[in-house]
Amino acid sequence: MIAYVVILAVAFGATVLTVPLVRRFCLRVGLVYEPNERTVHTRPMPALGGLAMFVGFAAALGVAALLGRFKPMMSGTEMAGAALCCAVAFATGLTDDVRHLSAPAKVAGLVLSGSILSLSGLSLLFFRVPFFDLLVLSPDLSALLTVIWVVGMANAINLIDGLDGLAAGITAIAAAAFLAYSLALSRNGVLDPSNVGPLIAVIVLGVCLGFLPYNVHPAKIIMGDGGALFLGAAMATSTIAVGGNSDDPFSGQAWFFFAPLLVPLFILGVPILDTAFSIVRRTVGRSGVSVADRKHLHHRLVDRGHGHRRAVFILWGWTALLSGFVLIPVFTGRGDGIVPIGILALLLALFTMLGPSVTLHWARRRAAAESTTETPVVSIKDGGSTSDHATPTRTDTRAGARR
Repeated sequence: MIAYVVILAVAFGATVLTVPLVRRFCLRVGLVYEPNERTVHTRPMPALGGLAMFVGFAAALGVAALLGRFKPMMSGTEMAGAALCCAVAFATGLTDDVRHLSAPAKVAGLVLSGSILSLSGLSLLFFRVPFFDLLVLSPDLSALLTVIWVVGMANAINLIDGLDGLAAGITAIAAAAFLAYSLALSRNGVLDPSNVGPLIAVIVLGVCLGFLPYNVHPAKIIMGDGGALFLGAAMATSTIAVGGNSDDPFSGQAWFFFAPLLVPLFILGVPILDTAFSIVRRTVGRSGVSVADRKHLHHRLVDRGHGHRRAVFILWGWTALLSGFVLIPVFTGRGDGIVPIGILALLLALFTMLGPSVTLHWARRRAAAESTTETPVVSIKDGGSTSDHATPTRTDTRAGARR
């Protein structure tokens, strides 16, 4: 655990120190996103936050290569493939941030990223279907599903990146949950010491934690497509390494229907559901799948009246609850531990649906109470008597008559 803490600290520190430098560079050369009808920002925002994130990733990988704990992970081609996969995804997004790329060009870059990962030996080899036996994928199907997994995960993170701190926070929670799951498998001898999944997950966690102080509302910088596609590719790499290469039934001993590849689907349920809804919505509306709109989950929450910060916290909360739903059976071996998760999910659902109405109700009551508050009593002395009036706006016309 000490080695993982060191890597976490390096990824966090390198990102924290690099973000201000990248921000100043973007402002100096004019690499900013201008406000438009889809953005929530009212001023130009530095657009290359992903560059700082990738620097943190590279620094952490460099330190990991020097530590003996991670030498088994560095000896094969898988780590090189993982690093190159993330680099190609980042370069694709960075190019789009600097010079706009068409949707097919971005997909082509992600396909190349996934292909590199598959050729390096990191592929979806096993797939445990709930209630059925383990499936061993053929080489062709394995390569195809690996590329689809990378493209899908990268686009899911990219689509959810619509509010300050949303994508970085969701990815941080997901990376922490998947790291815990991976370490549980390692302690039980399920994962080989050379499996790169836990290392990638802890680096992603450190990078996101280092970026969030500058990205929460009001953000000083945004990650851009470079950061979003990089995070998606990194999470895809980690989940493929752990879930797609484990043929041990350990993950089903707690709840037999929790196949390894279903774990990341639950943990990253918020961006995956948002992506699925976007595809269905645009298909039904007969618009292009790549056509941007303001109908994502986070946009709907803001339009419902939750506000920027509250919408982000709600989606963070759902990600945390889905992660707990997966992890509690893994660590306890029982299913009754999800009862608190169910109660919290019900409360969060009620808050998601009714929160704006309750807030508006109390705001109106407070405004009504303030408007009906009596004004201070004013004493007006006339001759030797004193009369109290509740209204201080009374005018005495006698003075005017005298004038």
